[in-house]
Amino acid sequence: MMDTTHPTNEEMLKRIRSTPIGQLDVADTDIFRNEAAAFTAFDRLRREDPVHYCATNKLYGPYWSITKFKDIVEVETKPQIFSSEAKGITIEDNLLGLNVPMFIAMDPPKHDEQRMAVSPSVAPDNLAKMEAAIYERTRKVLDGLPIGETFNWVDRVSIELTTQMLAILFDFPWEDRRKLTRWSEVASASEESGSSVVASQEQRMAELGECLAYFTRLWNERVNAPPKFDLISMLAHSPATRNMPPMEYLGNLLLLIVGGNDTTRNSMSGGLLALNRNPEEYRKLCARPELVSTLIPEIIRWQTPLTHMRRTALEDATVGGKQIHKGDKVVMWYLSGNRDPEAIEQPDSFIIDRARPRQHLSFGFGIHRCLGNRLAEMQLRILWEEILKRWNKPMQIEVVGEPVPTDVSILFRGLKELPVRINA
Repeated sequence: MMDTTHPTNEEMLKRIRSTPIGQLDVADTDIFRNEAAAFTAFDRLRREDPVHYCATNKLYGPYWSITKFKDIVEVETKPQIFSSEAKGITIEDNLLGLNVPMFIAMDPPKHDEQRMAVSPSVAPDNLAKMEAAIYERTRKVLDGLPIGETFNWVDRVSIELTTQMLAILFDFPWEDRRKLTRWSEVASASEESGSSVVASQEQRMAELGECLAYFTRLWNERVNAPPKFDLISMLAHSPATRNMPPMEYLGNLLLLIVGGNDTTRNSMSGGLLALNRNPEEYRKLCARPELVSTLIPEIIRWQTPLTHMRRTALEDATVGGKQIHKGDKVVMWYLSGNRDPEAIEQPDSFIIDRARPRQHLSFGFGIHRCLGNRLAEMQLRILWEEILKRWNKPMQIEVVGEPVPTDVSILFRGLKELPVRINA
């Protein structure tokens, strides 16, 4: 049955194009229900009012939208003026309503100390050690896929590979690894967007309490054992984090779980969809498998799994010629910056052999740049290398039905179903 409670795509586009620019509110879940609507809204802001003040949002209150690449970089590189800690890092005053501390929502020096505690896990030498294991797990997943049958790529490939990676990073009990997937989905569910993941905030907090209890047991085991190279052991033994209160521990766990799951998982699915929708690029990739190296950052730019980050002004400041006042909410729209024609040539085209493929904002910028960005790129690179070894004909992995997006969100962009068939 058709959902009549929301505007149609045509109605939404008409509304965006006719609304006076001063009244345009891009933090509207109706806009994010349709990709064309979101990109149309951000295109208007970049052209007409790139540093835009919205005073009328009923859910989140007044906020500034920063929509051009260069202005986002400016805000990101001034943490002494634009704070992550003052009111949180999303347009909501607390990340998804959880109200738990985490180092991404801290300012220096505490941010730097806590980030340093876990950064060795994704340092280049450790990534090199993990590479063989990632190849092995990827081959096993791909070799288990059915040929000539329709299946959900998201569940069989994207979720499975990212969940396995998280289990390795945490040294998490293998048989329980899908708990990590569930906790990621629960943490990122949004009541405002009508999430189907949990029935209530009470259920959500109860499940996250189970997450904390499970990881507290792992902490207690590892704090009394010699240091190891997993994330829990690193947190338990680092002077910067070993005395964290329980809710701060939970916050950092959820940051690592969601950061390690949602972004890579959604790029694994979004990349396959993008290639199917751009068959010339798929043919180009099959003819020249070495283009995987530039394909991966283009997928990450194109997907932009995290649409925005937020800061709070600690003092009066000027961005893009606009006066931002102390205490103002400043939202950096990565989704818009990644489509800025002043920074990226032909930004609305999916091009797998760009000259500057890493010119994107999907990992953020500055001191809060995604901790696991190189790991994410490595997982995607290995996945596509192994895919092309097995199925190297254009459209051989074919999308055969309509993709189903995750519950509408103004923070995350992803898919929960991508029906595909591998043609022999």
